[in-house]
Amino acid sequence: MDVLYFAWVRERIGLAKERIDTEAATVRDLVAELVAREERYAAAFADTSALRVAVDQELTDFDAPLEGAREVAFFPPMTGG
Repeated sequence: MDVLYFAWVRERIGLAKERIDTEAATVRDLVAELVAREERYAAAFADTSALRVAVDQELTDFDAPLEGAREVAFFPPMTGG
């Protein structure tokens, strides 16, 4: 699965995109796997309430299932202007 990071999430992790193999059932499980990898992921996901997530380009929540998903994207909330 492709995992994409935007804005300050990308800056903290140091990657815009990576391909990972995961057994995660939900987005929340995927985040737990990532946080367990390295400190930079723990810093990026320290406050998930400050993040939004999309699975296959559809906004969703952290309890969304990942079965069959090809892409997960993490980004801060966007503001209008």
